[in-house]
Amino acid sequence: MAFAMSVLAVHAQKDVTRFLGIPVDGGKYEMIRKLKAKGFVSDYDNDALKGQFNGVSVTARVVTNGEKVYRIYLSDDNHRDEASIRIRFNNLCYQFKNNPKYIALSDYEIPEDEDISYGMRVEKKRYSATFYQMADTSLLREQVRLALLEKYGAEKMADPTEDISQEAISMAFDLMMETSGKKSVWFMISEFRGEYYISMFYDNGYNEANGEDL
Repeated sequence: MAFAMSVLAVHAQKDVTRFLGIPVDGGKYEMIRKLKAKGFVSDYDNDALKGQFNGVSVTARVVTNGEKVYRIYLSDDNHRDEASIRIRFNNLCYQFKNNPKYIALSDYEIPEDEDISYGMRVEKKRYSATFYQMADTSLLREQVRLALLEKYGAEKMADPTEDISQEAISMAFDLMMETSGKKSVWFMISEFRGEYYISMFYDNGYNEANGEDL
């Protein structure tokens, strides 16, 4: 496990959350340039971008920790009533759950009889759903190969034993879970003046604050 984690620390930064195929990483203005290449346009008054995403008009913001991008934040431009936001939320849950690029750990769909406004206003509920982008399998294989090569050497790796093969499987699983855990995409229902919209977050867990400024 220690070897797996050491290799992860060296290589995992290459396998980060992607938004529209763009790694959520690097500098803010380079990210903005890439988003504009995807059709987004500047909203200078709000330090944001405007564009279409998944068939919906959205405002996008690039969020940084220090000099590195760690989040793309999206919010619906058009607000909805309670019935419509339930449909939008549940449709997103269905799309993510049925997309092979994502791991779903729970069923987040909102039941038809759920009173969303009461839940948010009185019970202080947060209606949210979290999914994880799958780790890059080709990169995983290379990480495992390098870790085992470091541990056992080229001669043993040329003809691995059953124990080494089982270790490779276990290591690959650990790396997959660790890497995917840093590649979260989540969304929630937000409210403004009695109307609702979706807020969505594409997060790079490697670039988030980790107490280094405390």
